[in-house]
Amino acid sequence: MDIPPAKPAAELRDYLAEERTFLAWIRTGISLMGFGFVVARFGIFGDMLYIPHSFPVVPPRELSVWFGAALIAIGAIVNLFSARRFMRLVGELNRDQFAHRSLSKQGVIVSCFLGLLGIAMTIYLTLFLTQPLHALHATFAGVAAGK
Repeated sequence: MDIPPAKPAAELRDYLAEERTFLAWIRTGISLMGFGFVVARFGIFGDMLYIPHSFPVVPPRELSVWFGAALIAIGAIVNLFSARRFMRLVGELNRDQFAHRSLSKQGVIVSCFLGLLGIAMTIYLTLFLTQPLHALHATFAGVAAGK
């Protein structure tokens, strides 16, 4: 008689592996939120404080707040999705329905968001902070005068 092999129940190492992955995602989310707080609080664009505030452009400090808030939001979303993923995978392990996955969609999404945010910050930094002081003053003076 051929008896089909029974599907092995989830072992302790499977649960522990899921928990390690979950904790790694939590650390990533907390790190993103911490870095976002540093960017928002202390400002990565602090070198531009010499620009008078009479110009109708976005103050550099406000840009730091927006980039920092984006990082904090991404970190919070990472933590929420990692908790959801962990609960789903442990539930699958408990029901012996766990299927091996080769791609972490959460990792791809987070890296895409961070890549886009990094590109935006790089463009801003190279366009505005690499210009000499007199060129920036002339640019902002032209904006203020409506040219």
